[in-house]
Amino acid sequence: MLKSLGFATGFLIISAGNSLLAETVVKEEPAMGAMREGEVLLVDDGSCPPGQIKRVVGGNHTSVGGTKQILRTRSCVRR
Repeated sequence: MLKSLGFATGFLIISAGNSLLAETVVKEEPAMGAMREGEVLLVDDGSCPPGQIKRVVGGNHTSVGGTKQILRTRSCVRR
């Protein structure tokens, strides 16, 4: 009984951890100001070379209503 309970608990912890690491994939980049600071999205809009996808990290810039001078960053990463 305890062995199966331990296994189930371990499975739930691993499952929760994997979902936290997952990044959301969208077809187009959200409008400026629509992402939270530090939020990560993968954008599959065809702008990166084959085998790569655009990774966008949200900023918090004053020009779009934020409170800091942190710009949104974009880079191409392997799928």
